[in-house]
Amino acid sequence: MSGCGAEKGLISIDEALSLIQTMPKALSTESLTLAECLNRYLAKEVYSAVNLPSFSQSAVDGYAIHSSLENMQDTIFEVVGEIKAGSESNHQLADGQAIRIFTGGKVPDGTTHVARQEIVKLEADQKIRLLENIKPQADIRFTGEEVQQGQQLADIEQKINIGALAALSMAGIQTIDVFRSPKVAVVITGDEVAESPEDLQVGKVFDANGPLLKAWFKDYGIEVEILHIADEAEQVTQCFERLKQHYDLIITTGGVSVGDYDFVRPCAFETGFKQIFWKVKQKPGKPLFFAEYTESIQDVHSDRHCYLLGLPGNPAAVYVSMQIYGKALLDALQNQRQPLQWFSAILMHELNSDARERFLRMHAYFEQGELKLQSLAKQQSHMLSNLMHANSLVRIPANIKLDAGQEVSGIFISN
Repeated sequence: MSGCGAEKGLISIDEALSLIQTMPKALSTESLTLAECLNRYLAKEVYSAVNLPSFSQSAVDGYAIHSSLENMQDTIFEVVGEIKAGSESNHQLADGQAIRIFTGGKVPDGTTHVARQEIVKLEADQKIRLLENIKPQADIRFTGEEVQQGQQLADIEQKINIGALAALSMAGIQTIDVFRSPKVAVVITGDEVAESPEDLQVGKVFDANGPLLKAWFKDYGIEVEILHIADEAEQVTQCFERLKQHYDLIITTGGVSVGDYDFVRPCAFETGFKQIFWKVKQKPGKPLFFAEYTESIQDVHSDRHCYLLGLPGNPAAVYVSMQIYGKALLDALQNQRQPLQWFSAILMHELNSDARERFLRMHAYFEQGELKLQSLAKQQSHMLSNLMHANSLVRIPANIKLDAGQEVSGIFISN
């Protein structure tokens, strides 16, 4: 599955994605309070603890009434009380009676209709007149009409986004079983990387990869350890030896190519990692490296795994690789193995061919009902400034010159 040389032996983007989505073992599960589960994936089905609504209630501000008439227009009703949301009423409405009620208020026994206040006229002596007829059971939310107690609400692998969290909370769910969030360490290699302005000497550059990756994982609710290490084999080996014991995933930047100071691969092998693949026929991110460390735990009769995703050092390659492969790996560790959702859009300009597939940063926009794409300048792997305007990564096939008006595939950038 590995390859060296200029282009020979490189695997395709689809092969690399397939390996990243299928090879990792899902992490263990844990039971957490609902508030702790944003962006997690369910490990067990969830069933509603209550009916929704839990009681029959008014859908509007108005009057609950009891009437046996088929046509109630101009009918007079006696108002016998008031019910607001959150209050209890012991009223039993008799024919010809009404009670003032507000949205969400529990409808009293004997209610046949709810009349919204816009079609009601107040009369003297605590009476009301209906200005138009209403249908039976109008504007009543009935017990369990949305969800029945015990009904399945969510399946395994459901992502708990904000909407799902709110829906489960409304259904009385307090705790759920989810896949554990990965413990992640980020290793920034390179003697040329300055950790702070004080370190910026001639020949050094500001660190973009550390802030990029810290923010990227924070957006997924994961706090990461960021380490900067020199281009020295001993340091890299010691780093991997320590991290593999405590983390599920190690992300490295730089040091994965074939230079004299590229130590990530040989040091990974020295510390027990097994290569899954190295080098992908793509631009940027050709020397992408993916490996696994497995350790048998005798006491629990199971294996512990640590995965290493080695990214090139150029920041645009880091960004693109995380959007395509980093997200897929993060999902796979939480047992989410769905393929990427590619969109199709119309290219608004021509593009020259290249020997490798490319991911280009572009701006996608709708015009006259069509999704269109405008490429951005400064696409080199060391350049990031066009990310101020990019909202998509577009996959450009290899060895094909594209004309304006042709369709291409892409993904929207979510962070």
